[in-house]
Amino acid sequence: MRAVLGGADESPEPGSFDLRYVTGAGPCPVTPAEAGVVSFETALPVRGFVSYKGQRNYPGRWWSATASSHVGYESWLERDHLMLLDFDPDVAAIASQPFWLSWTTPAGKTRSHAPDFFARHHDGSAVVIDCRPLHRIKPKDAAKFDATRQVCDQLGWQYRVVGAPDAIVVGNVRWLAGYRHPRHDQPDVARLLLATFAEPVALMDGAQAAGDPIAVLPVLFHLLWCHQLVTDLSLPLHEATPVHAGRATA
Repeated sequence: MRAVLGGADESPEPGSFDLRYVTGAGPCPVTPAEAGVVSFETALPVRGFVSYKGQRNYPGRWWSATASSHVGYESWLERDHLMLLDFDPDVAAIASQPFWLSWTTPAGKTRSHAPDFFARHHDGSAVVIDCRPLHRIKPKDAAKFDATRQVCDQLGWQYRVVGAPDAIVVGNVRWLAGYRHPRHDQPDVARLLLATFAEPVALMDGAQAAGDPIAVLPVLFHLLWCHQLVTDLSLPLHEATPVHAGRATA
């Protein structure tokens, strides 16, 4: 399908795609044929995260437990999806603003787009993500997303345009994210918790059975973040939430 904006054909000309990513050595241009072997998950952001007075979006940097480093975001929507990528046990690495994608329209105009995130999975597959409230996707945005999807299809990458995630899931994961740092990994307490929750047990009952909840709960939440303990995060997390040992399913 061709994207037409105000009568102008915005679809990419065949073979006109180019990508450009950034490393410590500077910008690196590649063709789609070359991009499949590039480690975009280690690329630097192709543009900065600007803050200024009166700004309507809220950029920042998220400390990623997956990457053990900070990853930038340009809005709270991006922050929430970055947090969910960080929580995803299948994700091995995450980069924000990973590359510029450029193409030429039939009218000879150059268009470009920098996706929000690139994530590499443990199995080597990849996903490119753009975050935009679905009701705010304008025709020019749809044209850029369509072009990005075409390139991702060529490379065998997944491509997603995502809006607001489920509020309960986000709230639960945000709570667990407070315990994502490895300092909450206490092996002796973790062993007690994994044994206690071998079968489903209410969260607080299990914490009390393993010891002083003040000392145990941070480790319990860390194990939930790491998917060593699991529960249904589509429901509000509370003291009676059933928790059990095992890896969460997608």
